[in-house]
Amino acid sequence: MMDGEILPPALLKRKAVVYVRQSTQTQVQINLESQRRQYDLVDEARRRGFREVEVIDDDLGRSASGTVARPGFEKLVAWLCAGDVGAVLCFDASRLARNGRDWHHLLELCGLVEARVIDLDGVYNPCRPNDRLLLGMKGSISEFELGVLRARMYDAARSKARRGELRISVPIGYLWHREIGLGLDPDVRVQEATRLIFSRFRLLGSARQVHLSLKAEGVHFPRPSDGKKMVFFDWTPIRYRNVISVLKNPFYAGAYAYGKSEHRTEIIDGRARKTYGHHRPLEDCEVLLKEHHEGYIDWAEFERNQKQLAANAYRRRDGAKSGRGGRALLVGLLVCGRCGRRLTVNYTSHASRRASQPVYRRCMMFGGLRVDKVVVHELILAVEPMAIEAAMAAERKLMERQAEQRSIVELELKQARYEASLAERRYAACDPDNRLIAATLERSWEATLRRVQDCEARLAATTDAIAATPAPDFTSLADDLGAALTSPNVTMRTRQQLLRTLVNEITADIDEEAREIVLLIHWKGGQHSELRLRKPATGGHDCNTPDDALAVIRTMAARWSDEDIAATLNRMRLPTGQGKTWTAHRVGSIRRVRGIHAYLSAEKDGTWLTLRDAAQQCGVTSHRIRKLIQAGVLPAEQVVPGAPYQIRASDLQSERVRQAMGRKGGPCHLEAQNQIPMFTDT
Repeated sequence: MMDGEILPPALLKRKAVVYVRQSTQTQVQINLESQRRQYDLVDEARRRGFREVEVIDDDLGRSASGTVARPGFEKLVAWLCAGDVGAVLCFDASRLARNGRDWHHLLELCGLVEARVIDLDGVYNPCRPNDRLLLGMKGSISEFELGVLRARMYDAARSKARRGELRISVPIGYLWHREIGLGLDPDVRVQEATRLIFSRFRLLGSARQVHLSLKAEGVHFPRPSDGKKMVFFDWTPIRYRNVISVLKNPFYAGAYAYGKSEHRTEIIDGRARKTYGHHRPLEDCEVLLKEHHEGYIDWAEFERNQKQLAANAYRRRDGAKSGRGGRALLVGLLVCGRCGRRLTVNYTSHASRRASQPVYRRCMMFGGLRVDKVVVHELILAVEPMAIEAAMAAERKLMERQAEQRSIVELELKQARYEASLAERRYAACDPDNRLIAATLERSWEATLRRVQDCEARLAATTDAIAATPAPDFTSLADDLGAALTSPNVTMRTRQQLLRTLVNEITADIDEEAREIVLLIHWKGGQHSELRLRKPATGGHDCNTPDDALAVIRTMAARWSDEDIAATLNRMRLPTGQGKTWTAHRVGSIRRVRGIHAYLSAEKDGTWLTLRDAAQQCGVTSHRIRKLIQAGVLPAEQVVPGAPYQIRASDLQSERVRQAMGRKGGPCHLEAQNQIPMFTDT
């Protein structure tokens, strides 16, 4: 090494290359003096006699550890291989490389083309053994120094993290306070927006449904506008990643987690490449301190949320899947009793049906409608003893949700009013003659005032909507829980969520000998129930006429026409097997299939009369005959409640009935003996 060595003229004809590099973007922005001193090497190269000087600064902000691609260094190597470089100037050896592979490869190329390496200490000729040894030692020291510094910093950070004092980045809703350390964000609106996500997840049980619900209500979520300081926020419409990041972060459960992600190293094109941000399981974190700070939820609820989120992922094993609606009630709950896998659901359609029907299948296959009805009936039997408590809980949750909606809008209105007041003070403090600034502040003030008006309108609309919405009758819900569950106003998703709160899973199998579907319900708490229902034969159907309707048809068929039977069944609200109303044609079809003989109209011998026939024979209206029957004056029979009246012809000739029908203007009942009438017939 010689500082005053005169370089050969052949080298001076080549170009000198000044290599400028800093390891991180922070150094590029802050360490400007180091950057300036590296650029000053251009003057050093000209002082050495080089006329052509090139500066390579493509690697500013890139590490020289060998794990990051450096296009500037590759350009330098290419120029050396071409023999165009006479000298390489750098601030020190660590600028060129901090790994032995790149450093010795560079020295080897410089030795082949007799290029010099120049730094602030002098000029090195890699062809000389002493200079080569000195340069090799500098490179090794630079690499060793990097490893020592990195190890010391990581050890210090881990030691501080084990005490929970390392100030790592925290999620929205928390701040590092100068005196007390980690704590909740003092902004009440930020806290309420975070708590709203957890409360809505308790109600809905799905991150996507939480996002859709909050988005429909116009909820906004904070986004930092000052980088990692998280002091100032921009409130934007809530997004799905806001919801899922809050639900999955253990910080909100009061846990301090360090080392939640790891880096991985791969050899690509002969070079080590590190990739960061690979998440590891929570139990594998380097540091996990529970109850470290105040949380929005407790650790038990956080674990329940993680299990629910994992169960919501379809096409994965373990756990019942969340209810997502559709036409099948038991999707995600049925487990095959033969192979242990979950049954899938397919939908089959028929030309005569408007909607497709669910079919469960795996190692077996059966229709879903009958199975769903049986499980719903069993669910109602299990829930009925707790119906009153469930109704009170539903009413309480409704009131809490309405209070949450109003609270969020009120906090947004307070924030808007504060910003409007701040904009007003800024405008008042401005010099009115400086119109350039005053006009900008005036527009900002007007924008905040418009936002205040929008928030007030939203608050009024929310209040009016809550007041205008009729309160559900939770008392009647408790009285008739079955009708409430089967009501068309109740969505399938709600039924699925209710079922999942009580049932772990349902094991399904088919008893081939008995031709029965066997369902084993595993309830929450360890109880089990077995249900059996007939499996229709191939080509069969489930559109069976109810037994009550068949009993009415058999009873009335001997005396009444199909029209009368259909009217009676409709009054009794007994549907057909397909859930339709009755007509004479449908009654006749059922009679022919079941072998029920109809009455003969020619057999009317006058012994029994209908209400209309009795009215015609007596010369009165049908209404008067009905009044006599209801008053108990005229005896009459009904096959079933709601069926037409049957009257004996001989009863019309009784003295009591004739006296009651002959009365005018009075009630149709006999006067008691020894009773003086208040009004005369004249």
